[in-house]
Formats: sequence, structure tokens, C-alpha cells
Amino acid sequence: MPAHEFESDTTTDPLARERAHLAASRAALRAMREDAQNLDIRDVTANWVNAAVLQAQIDERIKSLADLAHTPLFFGRLDYLHVVGAEEAEGAEGEQFYIGRRHVHDAVGDPMVIDWRAPVSQPFYRASRKDPLDVGRRRRFGYTGGDLTAYEDEHLTDPAEAEQTSKLLQAEIERPRVGPMRDIVATIQPEQDEIVRSELGGTVCVQGGPGTGKTAVGLHRVAYLLYAHRERLARTGTLVVGPNRSFLHYIEQVLPALGELEVKQATVEDLVTAQIEVRGTDEATAAVVKGDARMAEVLRRALRSHVTLPTEPVMVVRGSRRWRVPAYEIEEMVQELLARDMRYGAAHEALPQRIAHAVLVRMEQSGEAPDDRVQNSVARNPAVKAAVKAIWPAVDPAKLVLRLLAEPEFLAEHAEGLLSDDEQKAILWSKPARSVKTAKWSAADAVLIDEAADLVSRTHSLGHVVIDEAQDLSPMQYRAVGRRCSTGSATVLGDLAQGTTPWSTQSWEQALHHLGKADALVEELTAGFRVPRDVIAYASRLLPVISPGLTPVESVRESPGSLSVREVTELDAAVVAACEESLTHEGSIGLIAADARIPALADALAAAGHSCLSPGQETTAESRLTLVPASLAKGLEYDYVVLDEPAAVVDGEPDERTGLRRLYVALTRAVSGLTVLHSAPLPAELA
Repeated sequence: MPAHEFESDTTTDPLARERAHLAASRAALRAMREDAQNLDIRDVTANWVNAAVLQAQIDERIKSLADLAHTPLFFGRLDYLHVVGAEEAEGAEGEQFYIGRRHVHDAVGDPMVIDWRAPVSQPFYRASRKDPLDVGRRRRFGYTGGDLTAYEDEHLTDPAEAEQTSKLLQAEIERPRVGPMRDIVATIQPEQDEIVRSELGGTVCVQGGPGTGKTAVGLHRVAYLLYAHRERLARTGTLVVGPNRSFLHYIEQVLPALGELEVKQATVEDLVTAQIEVRGTDEATAAVVKGDARMAEVLRRALRSHVTLPTEPVMVVRGSRRWRVPAYEIEEMVQELLARDMRYGAAHEALPQRIAHAVLVRMEQSGEAPDDRVQNSVARNPAVKAAVKAIWPAVDPAKLVLRLLAEPEFLAEHAEGLLSDDEQKAILWSKPARSVKTAKWSAADAVLIDEAADLVSRTHSLGHVVIDEAQDLSPMQYRAVGRRCSTGSATVLGDLAQGTTPWSTQSWEQALHHLGKADALVEELTAGFRVPRDVIAYASRLLPVISPGLTPVESVRESPGSLSVREVTELDAAVVAACEESLTHEGSIGLIAADARIPALADALAAAGHSCLSPGQETTAESRLTLVPASLAKGLEYDYVVLDEPAAVVDGEPDERTGLRRLYVALTRAVSGLTVLHSAPLPAELA
């Protein structure tokens, strides 16, 4: 399977023909964009509302047809042995298909590039010598700066051709990373493709170690689902949930590069802070209790405690007549609503209608013929409204949580049998806030308020939600995200070995239960494409301690990468020197250190004349060094990583196991090389 470099620009040269097809495809894409820009909607819309909606759709179409100069329009070609049916090939009639990031057609509608998500493109990822899927030749293309410079053929049905590793595929996987995360459409592997193309109706949980591509798989699954179920997801919406803003900034260009512009991105905190502002923090003990699923039942009990059974009848006066609904009958209504376990707010709205209906029955029995307008009028009667206010009063979710955290007696009443005395003391405020606005709410408090809000009125559900770095969510956070896809599906991405919160997930079975997706399919990715062999083997020494029984990642990269572990005396000076050495290489550089060490290292770099970026800032050719606190390293990657003082990373966490997991994350951020510098003894597992 030899790779062919560009030699001459002649019509007989296969590469020249491929470059000509690329030029023609780019011209066709420009024509498609110009056609969209030239659309005149004035004659096809009945009113300004329709015109605005149509114009917005056209604007999105124009954006999706942008030609990114440094992003290859196609990356492969399939030569089928037989003619593929037109219905399977987006209208194509031939047996040769160029596979790319989006569909491109010529002036008469014939496809020049087929979307990688189309059924006819699937064999590009799945075909093998054992099962060629009717593909005679698979061709991969190599690019340099957006120019097509090489190609590589694999003849799947030729017994004379020996099976080899694709050099272009390997080069693409190991290409230096500068800037935000890239898509992986050219390098998706069969086991990844199976997850990407799984159906919308099912939830998939992907356990994947560092460098296995789980984040990219999740994002590409969203792109595939939007292709296969665009109308449905356009109505219901899609969402990507990430651990922090730096991470979301890092991945934000992947979906637009695939032509998908409508997917929203958020952190869990973004989802749950609609009602309050987070200004406080919790001790780890309090955060663990607040994040425990038992708090959902505490909140339910506290909310239901506001319901009071009636002791007096309701007397409704209409004109000269009085209608009496006895207390026992209203109690039956209340008990029925309680037994149905419906949302508190929905029951609050239903009760006046139930009382009004009882009045209408009496009116009909007396010979009147009331209609729905009369029932609604009775439901708004002052006597009915007063009764409902006393029996089933409206409850503000934030005020409910405020009362639980501020009043020991109220908490004790509703946490009895659920939380121990010590757990109750842990979450009670030492200085109770006077109001919702003055309270210094924590992130965990916001999740409790979100839970309470859902108990009052149902949270809107989206069609599909992706949750990345999911191992760090608490049970209550899982519930919060699960509410956003209660009638949809989810893609859950994570690595149990990288759980670094005190409440991190211990098993996917528990996590999926809290998410409300207990029947989800759990898939494991163990082939590593990002982290070099020597680096992942070194980091995997920690696995028996931090996550016993988890399968170590096996790097499939040909290059072992560079690994250097050095004990030094002048740590700051050695770190600066290591960064300078790394900067002689191509690509991005990440200096990862314990959070407490960041100020000292920033000063040392500045004194040496080096500026550094913060996590999430885009690297450029002029500025490639990022100073990364260990707490923000998860999910990020750099070509070369300098790791400062592993012992400090471990000591920066509340317990050793969490510290070792944080260290495991830091050790596995490198794509090409890792330098570990230490003056204190290394953890025993690494020494």
C-alpha cells in the first residue's frame, strides 16, 4: 500500500487528476454558496414572519457551505466493484465516490463529494480484506497546508497485496496539534464508527482511556445524528455538556468544521444557574452530601410538606346562589393528586379545576347547564383561590432550598432516615442567608434548586445530549442532565480512571441509573491514537491503584514518543529550560503543574522572557506555550508536555487516590513527548 507523492502536474499523473477534482469540487462548493446567497425570498413568503424564518435558514445554509482553506474538502475515495444503487448514493450513478466533510454537487446535481455520514461512505471506515463490502480500492489522500500532496491505495480484494498499516492514516493521527481540537473524519476506526452511527433512540456510554478518541466519537455521533434525523433534532434540539469553559472552547470548532452550526454547548453550571448566581463554594464534605441522590428525596419530602389537608368546606357564591363543597370531598381530591405523584406545580394548577368541577356537578344537578367558561370562572373564584393557597400553596424552588440549608429543624424533619446527623450538619449554613438574593449559593446548591424546580414543573427535554468527562459528575448532576434528555437520548463519555472529584463515578451502572438511562449500551475503547506508547505505559502504572480492573490503553501509534523523567534540584529553572527545549519542536506546548505552583512558574517564565497562554486560549505559531493548572488539564492535549513536580499535583487533592487520578490525567496530555521534572520523591507506583 505505497504512498504516492506529487511528482508532475500532467494529465497522466493520477495525483494531478485528483488535484483537478479537488479544484473542481471547490469551485462547485463556491457555486452552491453563491446560489444560496442569490436566493430572493420576496416572492415566496406570505408575511414578514415567514420571510425572517426563511432568511435565517438561508443564512445558516450559507455559513455551512463555507470553504475552509486549510480543511481538506475530501480525504478519501472508494472504488466499488459494482454500481451502487442511486438511492444509496445520494443520486450518484457511478462506482467511484469521493468521501468528504460535506456533500458537494455540480451544476446539474451530480455529486462530486459524498458526505462522510451517507450510507455509501460507511465502507470507507468499515471495509477490510476479510469483509471488503464490495470495495475494490480505498484511496486516502494526504494534505499539506490545504494542498493535496499525496495519495495511498489499498486494494481490498487483491490477494497479492500485503496488508500494511496506512502511512497517511498514521501521519494524520500523529500530526502536531496547534489550535483547537480537530475533527477525526479522516481517521475514524471501525470500532469508533460503530458508536458514531448508533441509532438516535438508544443511549450509549463510552468508557475510554486517554487518547482513545471518545470526545471526538461523541461529537461525530452528534454530527451523524443531525444528518440522519435532522428534522426531528431541529425540533427537539441537541446539547453538548462539558466540564468547564476551557474544554468547551477547545472543542467548539469540531462541529462547525463538519457543517453543523446549531448544537449548543454548556457546562452543568450553565444549565442549573437560571434562577440564582453562584458566588460561594462548599467544603468537600458538604459538596459530597449535596451531590448525593438522597437529596432528591429530601427535597421531595420538603416540597410535599407544604400540602395541608382541608378542614373547612369551600363555599362558592355565584349571583344569588351558594355552592358548598365539603372538606372530605376536597381531601379526596388532594389525596388523589398526591397519589398520582404529579409535578407539584401541575397539581397546584389542577386542584382549583377539580374544585370547580365539583361545583359544576352540583349546578347541573340543580338544572343549570354550565360550560367550560363557567368552570374556569369558578376556578378563579376568590373562595377557591383562597382554599388552594391554604391547601396547596405555590412554592419557590430557591426559597425551599434556602430553608433546608438555613433551618436545622426543617432539614432534620425531612432528612430523617436519609441523612445522618453529621451529614445534616455538613450542609447547614453556619450563617444563614436572609434571602435568595443575598445567599452565597454554591454550584451544588444550584443543582439542588434545579432539582426542586423540576419537582415543581417539568424541565424541557432535548432530543439528544452529549455528556463529556461524565465520570466527574455527582448523582444530583446526573439527574440534572438527565432531565434535559428525559424524552431523548444521550451519549455519555468518560474514563473512570480520570475521576478527580470527591463524588466521582465509581461505576457506569450507577451513573446511568442516576441519569435515567439504566438500559444504555456501554462500549469500551482501548486502542489509543493520541498518547505515545512509552507515555501511556508509564502513566498506566497508576491504574491498579486508581481504578483496579480497568483495561489499560494500548497505543496503536508507530512512534513510541519521547519520555523523560528527571530529578532536579533547581526546579523552576529546570522547568523553564524544559519548556525552551520543547519549543524547538513543532506544535503546542503545555506546562502542567499543581494549581498552587502556577504563580511561581508564571513568574519564572516571565523572568526568562516567555509569555504563556491560559487553558482555552488558541495557540498560534507565535505563541505556543500554555500554562495549565492540573485542575483544568482534563480533556486538553498538547504535542509536548512538561509536567512539574508530580508530588505537588498529588498533594493538591483532598486524598491520595484523587491526587493520583489527577496525576494520571496530567501524565496523559502529551501527543508527542512528555518531560517529567521533580525534586520531591515520585509516587511509589512511578518510582
